[in-house]
Amino acid sequence: MTIDMRIEEVGVSSLHDVDEAGFAELAERHGRELHVHCYRMLGSFQDAEDAVQETFLKAWRARASYEGRSTVRAWLYRIATNACLDLLAKRRPEPAAGGEVRWLQPYPDSLLDELPADVADEPESRALARETIELAYVVAVQHLAPRPRAVLVLRDVLGWPAKDVAELLGDSVNSVNSALQRARAGMREHLPVERQEWTGADTDAENRDLVRRFTEASTATDLDAIAAMMRDDVRYSMPPWEGLVVGRDAVVADWTANGYPGMTGLRGVPTAVNRQPAVAYYLWNEEAAAHLPLTIDVLRVSGGQIAEVTIFDAERFASLGLPERLPAEGEVR
Repeated sequence: MTIDMRIEEVGVSSLHDVDEAGFAELAERHGRELHVHCYRMLGSFQDAEDAVQETFLKAWRARASYEGRSTVRAWLYRIATNACLDLLAKRRPEPAAGGEVRWLQPYPDSLLDELPADVADEPESRALARETIELAYVVAVQHLAPRPRAVLVLRDVLGWPAKDVAELLGDSVNSVNSALQRARAGMREHLPVERQEWTGADTDAENRDLVRRFTEASTATDLDAIAAMMRDDVRYSMPPWEGLVVGRDAVVADWTANGYPGMTGLRGVPTAVNRQPAVAYYLWNEEAAAHLPLTIDVLRVSGGQIAEVTIFDAERFASLGLPERLPAEGEVR
């Protein structure tokens, strides 16, 4: 039986007497979902980690103030949301002129799978959770001002009543409802038009085949084959570098100008981040006698074509749990 269950079952209304080890056990029970919450708010895996650590520290220091009027989980969400708002107030960057979010980082599906079962039990909730963690949604959220952003995530993602959100933010219910309307309008401006056609489920054989063909064409640097899989209005970005490229011809021209067709020694490893298909690429390094991390391509698929490619550099491999190197093909590890 966890400490959280003991508190709620016996009606204890205080955390004052919980020791540090017990409090850590209680907090860590909610650690993954708090991290995902902070990631939605901040768009950065690393910033979310910082916000969760700040949440646990503040919660430990304020444990005597917990009076049992809400669950410990809700209490921690309040602290985490305020930690995110504090961080945004200190160093809130603005999206680039083209709309891309330069601080965007991917979130590994392996960690999303660690979410407690009761976070998303129903099919509708699972679909919502998938849509609200995809990169396009996270990017759209980053275009909102901090407080409307918090209102949107708390109301539309977590399903909090307006009264509870108003209490957390120190606002009136009317103010919260007004902020939610503005936030939803802002999201519509930045979300893909074909939102309901986002990436299919893992069982979608057509999508899996598309990713397989994309991987094969990419490792062969076959730009013609890659272009044939893209939509006319495909979008490409590479955070943290500024620059959003829109349109199949423009993307092909950009990749050609950067020397991609001349690359050799590429290997691709299928993976998944943000509930989207992705491919981690490794480049052969003669000195290391191994394939070393290069980039991660995250794909948004719509209508059987690639609608968006977001590329992250090699420094994200560790956080995604990807191998630090691949041996030569045919070599036993």
